[in-house]
Amino acid sequence: MNDLLPVILSGGSGTRLWPLSRESYPKQFLPLVEDISMLQATWRRVAPLAGRRPIVVANQEHRFMAAEQLREMGAEPSAILLEPVGRNTAPAIAVAALEAMRDGEDALLLVLPSDHVIRDEAAFHAVVRAALPAAREGRLVTFGIVPTAPETGYGYIQATAGEGVRAVAQFVEKPDRATAEAYLASGAYFWNSGMFLFRASRYLQELQRWQPAMLAACRQALDEARRDTDFVRLQAEHFAACPSDSIDYAVMEKTDAAAVIALDAGWNDVGSWAALWEATAQDAEGNAHHGDVIALNCRNTYAHASRLVAMIGLEDVVVVDTDDALLIAHRDQVQQVKDVVGKIKGSGRTHAVTHRKVYRPWGAYDSIDNGERFQVKRITVKPGGALSLQMHHHRAEHWIVVSGTAKVTRGDETILLAENQSTYIPLGVVHRLENPGRLPLELIEVQSGAYLGEDDIVRFEDVYGR
Repeated sequence: MNDLLPVILSGGSGTRLWPLSRESYPKQFLPLVEDISMLQATWRRVAPLAGRRPIVVANQEHRFMAAEQLREMGAEPSAILLEPVGRNTAPAIAVAALEAMRDGEDALLLVLPSDHVIRDEAAFHAVVRAALPAAREGRLVTFGIVPTAPETGYGYIQATAGEGVRAVAQFVEKPDRATAEAYLASGAYFWNSGMFLFRASRYLQELQRWQPAMLAACRQALDEARRDTDFVRLQAEHFAACPSDSIDYAVMEKTDAAAVIALDAGWNDVGSWAALWEATAQDAEGNAHHGDVIALNCRNTYAHASRLVAMIGLEDVVVVDTDDALLIAHRDQVQQVKDVVGKIKGSGRTHAVTHRKVYRPWGAYDSIDNGERFQVKRITVKPGGALSLQMHHHRAEHWIVVSGTAKVTRGDETILLAENQSTYIPLGVVHRLENPGRLPLELIEVQSGAYLGEDDIVRFEDVYGR
C-alpha cells in the first residue's frame, strides 16, 4: 500500500461538546476517550496503513496544536494545510488532493475526520484493504457504518445489492424514527461516516465536473499559498471566495462513481455528550466518569470533573465541570448545547471561544484571578520556548519565577531570573520572556493597568510567525 496517503481533516470547532470543546481548543485536540487526543488517535489508527506521509488540513488558529500533537506521536506530515476560513469538507479535500499531486504522483487518499472513535482498529484496517482495488479502478469509495440502532441523527447511504464494495443507490438525509427503523430492518442502509478512499485525480475530475468554481478557487488558493517549514498557508482571499459545501453535496450525491463498503468496527463520531457517554467505558450502573467524581445512587450518567464533583440520585444526566463553566443536562437533550453556545456568543462572552487556560506555541497561560485594573496569570513556557518581543500601551507587568530559569529582555538589558526572583516591566517598555533551560518555566504574572485585553500587544519579533 505504498500509494496510500492519509488525509486528516482537523478543521472542526466541536461546539456540541461545550464547555470542554471550544473554538480555540476543539474536541479533536482533547483526550476525551483515551489518554491521547482524538487527532493523535486518528494518526495511530491509520499509521499502519500509510504508504506516504500524511496531509493534514487544519484551521490556521490551531496550527501549532496540530503540529505539536502530531510531533508527539512521531508523525511527520508532508504538509499541514491551513484554512484561513472554514469552507466545509469538499474544498478541504480538494486542496489536499491538489497538494498530493504536486510531486507528479497520483496517490490514493484515505480521508479521515480527526474526531472519530473506532474501537476495532483491526477491522478498520481490513475494510480499508478490501476497498483498495475499487479505489484504484477509479471508484470514489465511502465507508458506511453498519447501524446498531434506528439513529435519527445521522444521514444514511443506501447500497445496491451484493457484498464488498457496492454502488451507492442513494444518499438520504437524517430520517424520522419510523423511517430509521425501516432502514435498519432492510439491511441495505448504512450510516454516513464521512470517511473516503479514492485517487486524488479522480476526486479532482469529479469536482471539476460538478463544482468547477470550487476547484478553481482551491487551485488559486494553493498556488498562491505561503509555505514555511511546517505549514502551507492557503491564500486567504481566494479560499474565502470558494463555495462552501460538503463532499456529499458537492460530489458524492451527483457522481456515478460513488461506492460504499460496510464498516463494523465500533465507530462513533462523538457528536454529542450522549455519544461520548456511549463511547466511554461504563461501570455496572452505566456511569462513565472522568476526574474526581463521587456518585451515589446514580445510573447512566456522564461526568467530567476538573475538581471534586459529587452526584446523588441522578439518572441519564450529563455533568461537565471546567475551570470557568459548568454544564448540567439531561442526556436526551444534549443536542441543545449548540443553542447554549449561541446564547453565550450573543451575550458577548468569551466562554464559547477560549478556556481559562489558553495554549500558545511557546506554552500556555492560565488567568487565575482578575478584577478592576488587575489580572493574575500563571504562565508556563516550554524548554526553548520564547514569547514575542513585544510592548503594551495600557498595562505594566510583574513577573515572579516559581520554577525554572527565565531569560528576560527588558528594554536594552537582558537578565536571568531563577526560582523566587522577580522583575517589573513598566508600561511601554519593549520586553520578551524566554526559557533557556531544559525544564518548563513556571511563573506568576501580575498585570496592572487601565486595559488588560489580549489585543494590547505590539509585536516586534516573533519566532512563530504570528
